[in-house]
Amino acid sequence: MSGNIVARRYAKALFTVGSKQGSAELETYGKQLADLAGALAGAPEALRFFKNPVFSVEEKKAVLKQITGQLGLTGAMANFANLLADKNRLVSIPEIAADYTAMLDEANGIVSGKLVTAVALSDSRKVELKERLEKQTGRKLVLDYATNADILGGVVLQIGDSVLDASLRAQLNILKETIKRGE
Repeated sequence: MSGNIVARRYAKALFTVGSKQGSAELETYGKQLADLAGALAGAPEALRFFKNPVFSVEEKKAVLKQITGQLGLTGAMANFANLLADKNRLVSIPEIAADYTAMLDEANGIVSGKLVTAVALSDSRKVELKERLEKQTGRKLVLDYATNADILGGVVLQIGDSVLDASLRAQLNILKETIKRGE
């Protein structure tokens, strides 16, 4: 989740409304919020426009209405976007979407993580590792894969705030410290 307290509050408010309406609405709000954030990320000039205090709230709402219309957002999501316009928080939409997605993932038992290896993994190896990790954690994982030749071998797995460093570099550092202490 982002460090923006305001974004987290808006995301939580939308999540609360969606959860009262059911899991289908939760998913719909998440998808539409992500679509809106993606549209704004793809048009940085729109974010600059929404940030600019020279333009009135009504002008911003007019532009927002065009964007929400093109995206086909539901009435509730369009109202949420209008509320953000009224409160001058439209520039926070990407952070609100990120926080909402994190809340939705947590509610669905999905954990995001990052797996770093020294060499690129084949797709079949990625699937195999992911399935094994899901079995061990008992949760569904969404992993980002990266390579870093500096770890020399092994893996570095980050899930949430936890990091498992099973890299060859870490093992060599532990061995080096053991030798230094004379153990």
